Amino acid sequence: MNRMLMPSSRERALLSRAGIFSELDGSEAEALRACSTVMASGSHDILFQEGEPAAYFYSVLEGYVRLFRLNGEGREADIRICEPGDSFAECLIQAGGTYRYGAQSMDNTVLARFHIGKVRTLLAQHPRIGTAIMRSLSMHLLATMECLANDRMQTAPQRVAHYILSHCVEEGPATASLRLPFPKNLLARKLGLAPEALSRAFSTLKSAGVTVRGRSIAVNDVNTLRRI
Repeated sequence: MNRMLMPSSRERALLSRAGIFSELDGSEAEALRACSTVMASGSHDILFQEGEPAAYFYSVLEGYVRLFRLNGEGREADIRICEPGDSFAECLIQAGGTYRYGAQSMDNTVLARFHIGKVRTLLAQHPRIGTAIMRSLSMHLLATMECLANDRMQTAPQRVAHYILSHCVEEGPATASLRLPFPKNLLARKLGLAPEALSRAFSTLKSAGVTVRGRSIAVNDVNTLRRI
């Protein structure tokens, strides 16, 4: 169940490292923080539904949030998995109206939520806040285009290989390792795969020296994975 919290010094520090704060000075960051409240949300809590009036946009401080669409037949499609530092729904500062998708916590999550009306008022006084939000939206657009390109051009094993190579820590001339920060079913959602497709992709990558044990992934030959 969602509940509001008084922001701790740690949560203020986490918020300061969020993407939309990265280029703001002290007074600008404080003005934007003043438009926010901190909230905790349990695993699988719904933050908002598609079509609801949009009052807030959000920044993830801890945990993960799934953005999704739902059709009239009850089928769901994942749009994005938001990680700590990510923000979402800030496009509604200018677009207004209703939420264009639903949002669901996928873990015990701590978020900052920003009152859209208050932030909109700030933009005339602090134009650099608007620039920071525009930068965040631009990064979202680029990430979305990359995701669409990967979906259309890469097979499931290639998507998984790309994720591993982008997040692993190289330990030797050719070896590397990675510990997933979330369960594999959430990785499947992030990569736009069904859980069984992710399992098949990992099985395919065994021949390339990829070993999976729980959330731990070991790579015996990084160069082979790059060729895939």
